[in-house]
Amino acid sequence: MNRMRHHFDLKLGFLIFLFLLIGYPARAAFLLVTMDETQKNHLKAYGLAFWVLQKDVEVSWLLNYRGGSFMFPYLKEFESECAIRGISYQIIADAQASAILLEISDPQVNMENIKLHKVPRIAVYSPKNKLPWDDAVTLVLTYAEIPFDIVYDEEVVGGVLPMYDWLHLHHEDFTGQYGKFWAAYKNFPWYHEDVSAQEQSAQKLGFSKVSQMKLAVVKNIRDFVAGGGYLFSMCSAPDSYDVALSAAGIDICDVMFDGDGPDSDAQAKLNYDNCFAFEKFTLSTNPYEYEISSIDVTETRPKSMTKETDFFTLFDFSAKWDPVPSMLCQDHVALIRGFMGQTTAFNKKFIKSNVILLGETKSLNEARYIHGDFGKGTWTFLGGHDPEDYQHLVGDPPTNLNLHPNSPGYRLILNNILFPAAKKEKRKT
Repeated sequence: MNRMRHHFDLKLGFLIFLFLLIGYPARAAFLLVTMDETQKNHLKAYGLAFWVLQKDVEVSWLLNYRGGSFMFPYLKEFESECAIRGISYQIIADAQASAILLEISDPQVNMENIKLHKVPRIAVYSPKNKLPWDDAVTLVLTYAEIPFDIVYDEEVVGGVLPMYDWLHLHHEDFTGQYGKFWAAYKNFPWYHEDVSAQEQSAQKLGFSKVSQMKLAVVKNIRDFVAGGGYLFSMCSAPDSYDVALSAAGIDICDVMFDGDGPDSDAQAKLNYDNCFAFEKFTLSTNPYEYEISSIDVTETRPKSMTKETDFFTLFDFSAKWDPVPSMLCQDHVALIRGFMGQTTAFNKKFIKSNVILLGETKSLNEARYIHGDFGKGTWTFLGGHDPEDYQHLVGDPPTNLNLHPNSPGYRLILNNILFPAAKKEKRKT
């Protein structure tokens, strides 16, 4: 009898264990948001990761694992949010999550688990008046449902930047030349309204010229980065920012921009040591030329370069040794379609030697995506205006991101959004 009871107990115990084993995946412990080609909406996935952080839940950013996937503890609320936003996901158990992390930890594998634990405070430097073009960063932040504040000259000069972790510079001309739109658009109402609005702001803030106000803005942004801030900018903002830094205290604006002529010796007086990324460039002093300096390559590219042939390649970094550039380059493809802007790409011969190249068109000696440190902070510059509109012209309608939920180019912007959520690490040497 005892033997039979013992046999029965063993059989019952085995059945209970089998039931628990079969039922375990139903009580999953983690939610995996894959970011490879299986993802239905890459852009909204970033917004989901941001939203999970807002719930005080840590997110694992699995660099180079299935396109830079996200993983976090399972909650029914999180699963429901994935469904609402149209995001692909997998429900996995503890053992599966542990196996993924074990695979990533292998020293021979170019992957890394980066812990995201902080909700970045985001600001976008953008004018309050309506201009006839849109900003890719503002578009994708809105689409991904990531909250941000708009700041402009008055707020920046007033000292608000230390309230934020991350700052994007909208399509902007920090030299005080209004984007050099004068030649083509001087008779258009929007141009007059923009000039008037900026002149009024300069006067209100105590500056006699818009260029002086913009220099004060540039210096405040420089101090923001030096103090540990994260700066991201696209199109004309990167090179005009560095040009303005190099020309501090020098008049480089012609009479139609500020009421008097430029310093005839301006070029010789430039101080490249002030710049974040560029050096040895020359100014474009012709007011009829839609260009600020020789940094941009838009007008010097070969005519053979078209929408069908324009691509740039992302660099492949060591996720374990170079986690920062690895974060910034996470994507489901390595070859990105190019896109034009007032500044399309950066001539590599004018880039400082300590700058990290993230993406380039090697055959043309162009850098499209670059990054560097300044003080305690970092900056990242991306050429071009809109990753899904090859030649976005003044007056064109904004891009509908519902048509581009898997845009590799827009993913580069969102990598920069999440970057401040991770514990900042310097490159290992």
